[in-house]
Amino acid sequence: MGILDNKIVLITGTGGGQGRVAALTFAREGAIVIGSDIKVDGNNETVEMVRRAGGTMTGFAPVDLTDPEQARKLVEDAVAAYGGLDIVYNNAAMQYFGPMPDFSIDHWRATIAGELDIPFFVSKYAWPHLVQRGGGVIINVASLAGMVAGETPPMVAHSAANAGVIGMTRQFALEGARHGIRAVAISPGPILTPASDRDLGDNQAARDAITSKTLLKRFGQPEEVVELAAFLASDRASYITGANYAVDGGASAW
Repeated sequence: MGILDNKIVLITGTGGGQGRVAALTFAREGAIVIGSDIKVDGNNETVEMVRRAGGTMTGFAPVDLTDPEQARKLVEDAVAAYGGLDIVYNNAAMQYFGPMPDFSIDHWRATIAGELDIPFFVSKYAWPHLVQRGGGVIINVASLAGMVAGETPPMVAHSAANAGVIGMTRQFALEGARHGIRAVAISPGPILTPASDRDLGDNQAARDAITSKTLLKRFGQPEEVVELAAFLASDRASYITGANYAVDGGASAW
C-alpha cells in the first residue's frame, strides 16, 4: 500500500531532473501518473522507467506550457486518460539569470512566462476538474529565490517569479478551501540535477559559492524535494494548505 494509491496526478516537466524523480516516486506510492514535457525523448524515457518499475504512467510531449492553449489541452488530455484528476504537481519551469541593469527585457519576460505563467495556466485549467472531483491538491514548485535574494547567479527575474508562485499558492489555498482543494508550495534551494550539473560544469568556484550559503554545505538531491511533495500530496497531509516549505539545506535560516 502506498500513500497515494489510485490518486491521479498530473506532473509537469517529467523529461528529467526533479520531474522524472517525481514521476517515479509518485508511481511507487501508488499514484496513476500523467507526465508532460517539451522534450519528447526525455519524457518517453521517464514513461518507460515508470512502467518498468511496475507503475502506471502516460506521457504527453512536446507540450509548451507557456502557451495557454497547450496547457488547456494537456489538462483535458490528462483528464480523458484516466477519467479525472486528483493532484496537480506544477514542476515545469524555464528561467534565465543575469545582473541588473544588463538583464534583458526578453529574458525577463521569458522567465516570468516560464516560472509564473506555467503553474497559473495549468492550475487554471485543472481547477474545474478538481472541483468536480470533490477536491484535490496543487503542489507548486517555487524556489528559495522567492524567499531570499541570491548573489550567485544573479537572479532578479527568478526571484520575482518565484515570489509570485509562493503568493499565488496562498491565494489558491484561500479560494480552493471551500472546494476541498489544498495548495502547497515547495521552495528548493540548490538541487543538483543533470541540467544544473551541466550548467555548472567544472566551475568549482561557482559550486562553492552556491553551497556556502547552505548550512549543510552541499547540494540537495531531487529525491529530497520529491519525498516531501509525495507526503504533501497525500491524505496524511490533509491539514496542510497555504504553506511554503523550504527544502534548502538551511540556506534561508541565516
